[in-house]
Amino acid sequence: MERRSFIKASLALAAYCGVPAMASLFVRSAQAADNIADGSASAFDFSTLKTMAANLAGQPFGGPPAELPKTLAELTPQAYNDIQYDANHSLWHDVPGRQLDVHLFHVGMGFKRRVRMYSVDPQAHMAKEIHFRPELFNYHNAGVDTAQLQGRDNLGFAGFKVNKAPELTRRDVVSFLGASYFRAVDDTYQYGLSARGLAIDTFTDQREEFPDFVAFWFDKPQPTDTTFTLYALLDSPSATGAYRFVIHCEAERVVMDIEKHIHARTAIKQLGVTPITSMFSCGTNERRTCDTIHPQIHDSDRLAMWRGNGEWVCRPLNNPQKLQFNEYLDENPKGFGLLQLDHDFDNYQDVIGWYNKRPSLWVEPVGDWGKGSVNLLEIPTTGETLDNIVCFWQPAEPIQAGQDLSFSYRLYWSGEPPVSSPLSRVKATRTGMGGFPEGWAPGEHYPATWARRFAIDFVGGEIKAAAPQGIEPVITPSRGKIDNIEILFVEPMDGYRVLFDWTPDSDSVDPVELRMFLRTRGSVLSETWLYQYFPPPPDKRKYVDDRQMS
Repeated sequence: MERRSFIKASLALAAYCGVPAMASLFVRSAQAADNIADGSASAFDFSTLKTMAANLAGQPFGGPPAELPKTLAELTPQAYNDIQYDANHSLWHDVPGRQLDVHLFHVGMGFKRRVRMYSVDPQAHMAKEIHFRPELFNYHNAGVDTAQLQGRDNLGFAGFKVNKAPELTRRDVVSFLGASYFRAVDDTYQYGLSARGLAIDTFTDQREEFPDFVAFWFDKPQPTDTTFTLYALLDSPSATGAYRFVIHCEAERVVMDIEKHIHARTAIKQLGVTPITSMFSCGTNERRTCDTIHPQIHDSDRLAMWRGNGEWVCRPLNNPQKLQFNEYLDENPKGFGLLQLDHDFDNYQDVIGWYNKRPSLWVEPVGDWGKGSVNLLEIPTTGETLDNIVCFWQPAEPIQAGQDLSFSYRLYWSGEPPVSSPLSRVKATRTGMGGFPEGWAPGEHYPATWARRFAIDFVGGEIKAAAPQGIEPVITPSRGKIDNIEILFVEPMDGYRVLFDWTPDSDSVDPVELRMFLRTRGSVLSETWLYQYFPPPPDKRKYVDDRQMS
């Protein structure tokens, strides 16, 4: 539960890991420039950054962040939000006809990490630092005593956001803020789930570690570019890293090509590559916390995997009553991600969160990643204010101190993933009372054995064409009995619903693993549906009639 304490204390994004002593790694000069990059020029390219990260790994970790000035440390969330970057000082303000621009986030409140920012001339391979000064921001009603900030050019920044034309001063499409968190949007301009640069010990017997991006370098783009290159230095007690992001701000989505080189300072029990953080409170399958006006509340509804052996898997997300961690073993995965595939407003009725607009995030590995697992952590939550879902790739072998690792991959932030199975896919998963025929209910004149009913909807692929030959659900439970199987064509969704009951064979309340796919005459028709069900205790396995007739 350290994750929830961390996220709550830092408003879901701030970092509490230490900052390195990096005075020897950067050049500082009082020399001014016409643009906001006022530092002296020094040579920089990706090889320079990789050397920097490797050298930093050989130095002791610098410890926690230094204290902020009181006027910043005591900011309320509302006051912090009142601080806005001055668009007249944007990073690429001097690029005529620019399609992209960068605004910087102020340090303060829970955002204690002093992140350093650099502007890079990619033709000359030279970088200049951007030093903090109050005139870069509009403080509005934040109540900040700017006198406490004068001469504090070492404050740095908390992060940045990237705006895209035509709304260069109003709408951002990419944001990096807190620890190594970052997000992007599709053409709905609605942020949702987050990615991170690295996760360490997310689910072990040790406290989770949240590495920080401690410096960023921005290649200056050409006026018509909608793609930009960003470099980042990562640091934490256990690891350092050099990152290159090539970020494509397309019309309908954002695509990130990422190359990273990690150096382990210490042995790491669990290294999370490509970590994704999301929220699932309730949906079509999990109704326990949906006692609200909203039919569903979630940033993502499923973990999707395209395994190295070619199998497509749909694992609906849960909001369990106790923390759950699952490993899905694989070798050289083709892709995976947390998806939000239901974009119908009627299914959410939310005019604040706009969950129907939230993007999916798909990870496409570049090259062979070898053996490992796609890991899924599901944390109990009572609402929608805390991220409670984490997904990441974990290499099979533990990481040793001094070990170097490299990964390349592509992230797609979009309503739909960039690839999809030619097979029939899961549209929705529903659960409810079982043990009686569909259209009836248990009661005084119809005694029933307690069971849980599942209804899984499949659409697309060749399922309709295969129907005359017969559709066979292949259902495998880890324990218990499957019966009352039905297959129905549902005209409104132009697909098929598979219904079945799961009946317990013991009093155990341990999770039940369910697995199903559809086939016809030996040929696979659908992706594989995986589900984790939590049976109630024996005294709760009964139909409760709460009617009051007088």
